[in-house]
Amino acid sequence: FYFLKYSSGSRYPNISLSSPLPGIPKPVFASVDGQEKYETKITTLENGLRIASQNKFGQFCTVGILVNSGSRYEAKYPSGIAHFLEKLSFSSTAQYGSKDEILLTLEKHGGICDCQTSRDTTMYAVSAEVKGLDTVVSLLSDAVLQPRLLDEEIEMTKMVVRFELEDLNMRPDPEPLLTEMIHAAAYRGNTVGLPRFCPVDNVDKIDRKMLHSYLRNYYSPERMVLAGVGIEHEQLVECARKYLLDVKPVWGTSTVANVDQSVAQYTGGIVKMEKDMSDVSLGPTPIPELTHIMIGLETCSFLEDDFIPFAVLNMMMGGGGSFSAGGPGKGMFTRLYLNVLNRHHWMYNATSYHHSYEDSGLLCIHASADPRQVREMVEIITREFIQMAGSAGEMELERAKTQLKSMLMMNLESRPVIFEDVGRQVLSTGRRKLPHELCDLISNVTSSDIKRVTTKMLRSKPAVAALGDLTELPSYEHIQAALSSKDGRLPRMYRLFR
Repeated sequence: FYFLKYSSGSRYPNISLSSPLPGIPKPVFASVDGQEKYETKITTLENGLRIASQNKFGQFCTVGILVNSGSRYEAKYPSGIAHFLEKLSFSSTAQYGSKDEILLTLEKHGGICDCQTSRDTTMYAVSAEVKGLDTVVSLLSDAVLQPRLLDEEIEMTKMVVRFELEDLNMRPDPEPLLTEMIHAAAYRGNTVGLPRFCPVDNVDKIDRKMLHSYLRNYYSPERMVLAGVGIEHEQLVECARKYLLDVKPVWGTSTVANVDQSVAQYTGGIVKMEKDMSDVSLGPTPIPELTHIMIGLETCSFLEDDFIPFAVLNMMMGGGGSFSAGGPGKGMFTRLYLNVLNRHHWMYNATSYHHSYEDSGLLCIHASADPRQVREMVEIITREFIQMAGSAGEMELERAKTQLKSMLMMNLESRPVIFEDVGRQVLSTGRRKLPHELCDLISNVTSSDIKRVTTKMLRSKPAVAALGDLTELPSYEHIQAALSSKDGRLPRMYRLFR
C-alpha cells in the first residue's frame, strides 16, 4: 500500500507489484511437495548394522541404538535380564569411569540420555546439540558395547529392581501389573508372555557372567539399528563407521549366536491375583476398593495388513476413567464411554488397549468396579466384544479414523517420538512407512474390514487377568461361553441360597 501510494515520484513510475522488478534476480520459491527431503535414509554397514536417519530442522538431535532384545528372548535364561540391563545402562564403561562422567560429558552439549526396554526392543537414546554428534555416537557405542558391569553396580541394580517390584504392587494404578498378567495369560510361558519385570526369586541369580552370555547372543550388529533424527545422514554414517564398525565388545564375539527364534504361541487362559485393595490409596479422598478385570483376544502382528483396521477398532472402542474431563477430542464419543461408562455409573474405568508384536497381537479391555459388581461388569465387557462384530456406524468409524490420524500426526511432531518410530520400523521391517502412507491406509479402512477382523478375533480363546477381591468373578469357562454366544451374556447361574 505504501509503495503504491508514493510510487509515482520514484525511479520506477507505475510499476505493478505483480510484474518482476527490473534488475532483481528471479526468486526461487520452495515447492509444497518436499517429500523426497523427508524420506528416511537407510544404510547397512559391512558388519550388518543398519543406520537410519530422518532430517528435521533444529539445533538438537536425538540419536540412539535400538537392539532386538527384551524379555521375550529370555526363555533360556532366568527372566529379568533385560530389566537388569535397562537399569545398568549408561553406567561405567571402558571410556567413562562412572554414570556422572557420562552425564557431565553430555551436559557440555546440552544432552540427556535414557534407556527403555520393552518385551521385544531395548532402546538406548541421547538427545543433544547437533554439534556434539561425534561425542554422542562414541558415547552410545561405549555404553552399549563396552559396559564394565562392576560388582557394586550390579548390587545397586538389585536394590533398584527390588524397589521397583515393591512399587509395582503398591501403586494405586494397577495397569502395568494387569498388562503383565494379561500377557502371562495370553502367551503362557512363551515369548511375549515371559515376565517383563524381574521376578523377586531371580534378583539374586543374575550376575555378570550371565549378563555377558545374554549380551554375546543378542547384542550383535545385525540385530541393531543406529537411528538419528535432526542430523545429516552422511554425518551419522561417518560416525558409525568410526565408532561401531570394528569394535570388539567387552564380552567377546561368538561365532554361532544362540538366538531364540520362537514364534509367539497364543494360548489364552486366566491369571488371577487375590489382593486386598481396600487401602490402596488412603488420604483425604481415598480411591474406593475396586476389582480390576482385563479381558483380551488375539489380533495380529504389526507386519500384517489387518494391523491398521485393528488400530481403528481400538480407537473406536476408546474409553477411559469415569472422571475424565470431557470436551472435543477426548474420546467422549467412543463406544466404551457411550455404551459403558455413561450407562453404568458404578463402573470406575473401561479402557481399550492394543498390544502388537512382530508375530502376534492382543486387543484387551480393562475395566474396574466395586467387588460386588464384578459379574455384571464382566458381562458388560463380553457384550461389548460381541457388538464389535456388528456393523460400525459411518459417523463413529470416520470419527475413529480421524482421531487415529490426528493422534499419529500430533505424536510425530515430537523429535524423540520420530526417533522411536524410525528405529522400531527399520529394526522390524528394514524400511519406514511415512506418516502420509499410514494416513492413507487408515483412510481406506471400511466398516466391512472392522467386521472381518473382529469375527476373526472372536474365534480365539480369551485371555483374562483379574486383580483384587475375586469372590464374584465368573469362571473362565463362563467367560469363554459368553464370548462364543450371540449376545455376549454369561450363562445364568441359579443358586439355592443367596
